[in-house]
Amino acid sequence: MDRALTPLNRSRIENINALPTVPGSFKSISSIIEKPSVSLEKIGQFISKDPALTTKILKMVNSAAYGFPGRISSISHAVMLLGLNVVKGLLLGVSVFEIMEKVMSGLWAHSVGSAIAAREIACKLNIKDPEEISVAALLHDIGKVIMILEYQKEYDETIKEASTKECLIYEAEKAFFTENHTTVGMWLAEKWNFPRNLVEVISYHHTPNMSRLALKETAIVHLADILVRARGIGFAGDNFVPLLNSAAFETLGLSNDDILDVLVKIEETKQVSDDMAA
Repeated sequence: MDRALTPLNRSRIENINALPTVPGSFKSISSIIEKPSVSLEKIGQFISKDPALTTKILKMVNSAAYGFPGRISSISHAVMLLGLNVVKGLLLGVSVFEIMEKVMSGLWAHSVGSAIAAREIACKLNIKDPEEISVAALLHDIGKVIMILEYQKEYDETIKEASTKECLIYEAEKAFFTENHTTVGMWLAEKWNFPRNLVEVISYHHTPNMSRLALKETAIVHLADILVRARGIGFAGDNFVPLLNSAAFETLGLSNDDILDVLVKIEETKQVSDDMAA
């Protein structure tokens, strides 16, 4: 007998600030970044008022996931160098750090590893703004966080399904929900007024061939996600390595040496995770 799918309502997901399971700190951060007219100055002021948040942001900016190891000592400096979209993404990323570790142990390490790998690939390809791609990779599984917070029982069953059926969590979600984590992530990215290229990366990181406006950026995060899984860094809901989209790989045109360099860089993930937890 087929099970009834749990409906995911877009307006409910978008109204994240009203969801009872979402922690207060995440709600307040979501509230400020979704304002269409929010400025870098206002975000900088918001971060600076919270010493714990300031520390986490500076740790991330100075980590291997970004290009300024040990060089950024103030929020104003970080904001000036990174720009609005990267700072917004970083703010979201560090705000869900503790949530990720509570709802799915290992998801944060997977996300950081993906961010490090994506930035390294972007630099290999001389992409103009590698930090934006790094942020997109950091947030690529944000939909899972909200699904787990709101539908923990169903998502626990989804993880069991992935293990029992030996399939990807992305596929197992289809057996329990009307939408999967990529769609939920897309809804949130649009709600937070991220540019379309970042929205597409989050939407299509499992199906990069569907991207129209950010084909190369989406291919980068697709590959980063797979390489991190292959190295066994963190946990993304299943213990399997997805098939690499051959067209996406061809789009990037990376050499074997390039891939080896990225894999070496991924090993810095543990240090970043340890620094964030300290």
